[in-house]
Amino acid sequence: MGRKTLVFGSFVVDLMARTPHLPVPGETVKGSEFKMGPGGKGFNQAVATFKAGAEVTLATKLGMDSFSEIALNTMEKLGMDTRRIFRTERKDTGCALILVGEDSSQNEIVVVPGASLTITEKEVDSLKELIQECEFVLMQLETNLDAVERVAEYAARSGTKVLLNPAPAADLPEGLWGRIDVITPNEVEAEYYTGIPVHSEADAAKAADWFHSRGIADVIITMADQGAYLSSSSGIREFVPAFSVDAVDTTGAEDAFCGGLLAALAEGKERKEAVVFANATAALSVQKIGTAPSMPDRKEIETFLATRVTN
Repeated sequence: MGRKTLVFGSFVVDLMARTPHLPVPGETVKGSEFKMGPGGKGFNQAVATFKAGAEVTLATKLGMDSFSEIALNTMEKLGMDTRRIFRTERKDTGCALILVGEDSSQNEIVVVPGASLTITEKEVDSLKELIQECEFVLMQLETNLDAVERVAEYAARSGTKVLLNPAPAADLPEGLWGRIDVITPNEVEAEYYTGIPVHSEADAAKAADWFHSRGIADVIITMADQGAYLSSSSGIREFVPAFSVDAVDTTGAEDAFCGGLLAALAEGKERKEAVVFANATAALSVQKIGTAPSMPDRKEIETFLATRVTN
């Protein structure tokens, strides 16, 4: 199973509609399917990590509304630890409005984080001992930024490695950069921070250098169905191609990648091997509809990898 991990992030209820194509501004499109289920980048990544075989705890915050039960019921059904789930009566549980175009399998998403933006200092402080026990903590930017900073500060003090999936992209305080060990932006997020449009391996290499200049040891830039560019301060610079599959819904692909990456790193896989494992996790997820429900289990990932030839 590997070393202990923590995912600190959001939970939202996904409200997903599939349409023949994504609407342009002002257009109404008749949908073909609607589904409601668990989501949020933190929740998705925690589920992906757990199903990939890692020992993981999720820390997130919910309201007291009916949407909160979707999170708790899903975690209990999977057998995940619910002891670090914070609650509030001041805000409702978050939600995400998701449109998936059937012609492209691409998506448009609006996230309303709700309770996830109200994590307090006291609640973060209650995680201090857990952070000390963990080898890795994975975070995103769908929670309030001061909470992310505080978790990173505790991690730095205890030697716990910080993985940041900087999504949705937002300006980061200077002090946070030096506490990030691994960063996993996609090409859009990489351009947001670096100003470098990322369309090729050469572009990704330039963007990775910018992140390295901020003190980050390992940079992994995901590039959708092309693959991921891995750049490490140890000298590794390599493009790891994606697996070719027939995608039906790409909504949770980045979260599947991050969860698979965390699980692989927690059991001691080398960086490239971990990226290959993460690519496989993402490839399996896009062949199913939904976000958290689409995350593959360890057996699926291992079977998939056994049948594929990687460079």
